[in-house]
Amino acid sequence: ELAREVGRELAKAGFTTITGGGPGVMEAANRGAHEVGGPSIGLNIVLPHEQKPNPYIDEHVDFNYFFVRTVMLVKYSCAYIVVPGGLGTLDELFEAATLIQCGKIGPFPLVLLGREFWKGMRDFLLFMVDQGVFDAKEVGFGKIVDSPSEAVEMVVRSLPASIREHLKPIQS
Repeated sequence: ELAREVGRELAKAGFTTITGGGPGVMEAANRGAHEVGGPSIGLNIVLPHEQKPNPYIDEHVDFNYFFVRTVMLVKYSCAYIVVPGGLGTLDELFEAATLIQCGKIGPFPLVLLGREFWKGMRDFLLFMVDQGVFDAKEVGFGKIVDSPSEAVEMVVRSLPASIREHLKPIQS
């Protein structure tokens, strides 16, 4: 439900929802956008057990390799809103974080939804800061929030005014 609400809120704010195009959380985000009439794109990975794009996307592109799909997700996104997920979610989250840290992309909001879910990872990253692995400001760009509307508001606020004026919010 959290991902579905993210898709709705993104569409209402005038964004296209772009996900990995598969089932589960990705499908929920695409469904939320679709339900309010927002555009929804899927960058599908071809796997033996998950080959079909979900039914809530307007357009999709199939990829054979995760790294190529991740490049396209970053290339065509102005932010990541990350909901609780599994290894694929972590892979994409840390790839985006590394690109931001190294200045390869940005400004690029990285917003994690669900304070309780992400608490352990946050604590571990702070432990790594204490160990001298990296400086706190190298991961200070990431934000953790509890509501989809707050996450989308952060993304909207991060955009330059010249881009914000091109958003076409959907009236609900």
